[in-house]
Amino acid sequence: MNKDTQKNNSIKSITPPLSKVIRLPISKEEHEKLIKEPNKFRRYVDEYYLKYPELFPKEMERGYHLHGYTRVSAKTGLKFRRILIDPKNKATCYTICPSFIMPYMRGETEELEKMLFLSQFGVPYWALGKVFDKDPMFCYRSVVSMGEFSVAGTTVKSEDKLPENLVADEKHTRIKGEKAYIATTVSDECFLGVQISQTADEKGLKEAYGVFKEEANDIDSKYTPKTVNTDGWSATKNVWKKLFSTILIIECFLHAILGIRNVATKKTQPLFQEILNKAWNVYKAPSLRSFSQRMRRLKEWAEGIPDGKLKDKLLKLYYKKEFFVGYYNHTSAYRTSNMIDRLMDGMDRFIYSARYFHSNIHSANKLIRAYALIHNFAPSSPYIIKKYNGKLSPAELLNGFRYHDNWLHNLLISASRNGYRGSPHNPL
Repeated sequence: MNKDTQKNNSIKSITPPLSKVIRLPISKEEHEKLIKEPNKFRRYVDEYYLKYPELFPKEMERGYHLHGYTRVSAKTGLKFRRILIDPKNKATCYTICPSFIMPYMRGETEELEKMLFLSQFGVPYWALGKVFDKDPMFCYRSVVSMGEFSVAGTTVKSEDKLPENLVADEKHTRIKGEKAYIATTVSDECFLGVQISQTADEKGLKEAYGVFKEEANDIDSKYTPKTVNTDGWSATKNVWKKLFSTILIIECFLHAILGIRNVATKKTQPLFQEILNKAWNVYKAPSLRSFSQRMRRLKEWAEGIPDGKLKDKLLKLYYKKEFFVGYYNHTSAYRTSNMIDRLMDGMDRFIYSARYFHSNIHSANKLIRAYALIHNFAPSSPYIIKKYNGKLSPAELLNGFRYHDNWLHNLLISASRNGYRGSPHNPL
C-alpha cells in the first residue's frame, strides 16, 4: 500500500458508515395510521420522493416495494416500515423512520428540541438535566448523537447550493490537556466542515480538511470551490491547494492588519494610525489597477519610515499582494475572515464552557460536529429571522426552504441517511 492510499484510508476512517434510515416528516398520529395501511404508506413515500428526491438513495428510481417491519422497540413500543430498493439487482433494505422520534429511540423530537437548542450555548449537561428532568449523561449523549451526520451533506441539500467561495481556519483547543486544532470550513453563515487534527502541520490538516472534501464530493463528485479565504498559515494554504488544485487562495486582509497592530507600541501608536489609514485605503481600491497603484505607493511610503517591526510588517503586507489581488477576478469571494471569526466565537464559548474536551479524539469530533449542525439548523434570533423574511436558520437561508417548521425535525429530516448520498456497502 502506497502513502497516498494510506492517507485516503485515514480520512475515510474518520467518517461514520452510511446509514440505511430514511427520515420523513411523519407525525405520531400519521405514523399510527400509515403503518397499518400499506397502500397509503406507499403513496406517502412516493409523494415525498417526487418532492424531495435528495432524501432517498439514487437507486430509488429503479423501483422499490414494502418489505415488512422493524422489530418493536423495547424503549418506545414503536415499529417502522422497511422498503426494499432495486429488488432485481443488488437489493438494499431501508427503514422509513418518522421525524417525531429521535435517533436511538432516545425520545420524541419535540420533547428534546429545547434541550438541544440550549446546548449550543454551552449550558452544562447537569443543568440541562435538572431543567428537563433528565440524567446529565442522557443529555450529553443526545447532543453527541447529532455528530454522526455528514456536516456538509446534512446542511447542503442540492448540488447547486454548494458554495463556490469558502473561508477556512483552525480553532485551537485541547483534548485531555493536549493541543489540538479544529479545521473549520464555513460559507453563507453555515459550518460546512469541522474536524479535529492533533497537529497543525500539513499531514494533520490534510486529513481534517479532507473530511469536508469527502462530504462535499459525496453531494457532487465534481465539486471544486473557486476560492478559499485563509489567515495566511502556510500549512493551511498548501493543504487547500493539494485538496483542490485549481482553487484560488485569498489571504485575509484583516489578519494582515492585525499582524501590524500586534507589534505596535504606545511609542509607535501615531505611526501605526497612519499605517492603518493607508492600509485600509488600499483595501478599498475599486479595481485591480487601483489596488496595484495604491500598493506601490504604500511600499514607497513604507521604505521612508524608521526601521523597526512596523516597517517590516508593512513591507511583508506588500510582498503578499499576490494573495490579495485574486479578489478582483472573483468579487463574490470573501476578502476577510470575519464570517468564520464570528462563527468561531460561538464555538469558542461552547468549548470553553466545558473546559475543552475530556475524552478521546473520536468523541471530541462527534461533539464539535454536533455543535456545528445544531448551529446550522437552530433558530436564529428574532431580529435575524425578521431581517430575512421568516427564514428560521442559516441552513434555511442557504437552501431556500425547510422540510418542517420545527428546527429539530428539519435537522433530522435533512440528515436522512446520515446526510450521505452514496449507497451502503452491505446489502440488506
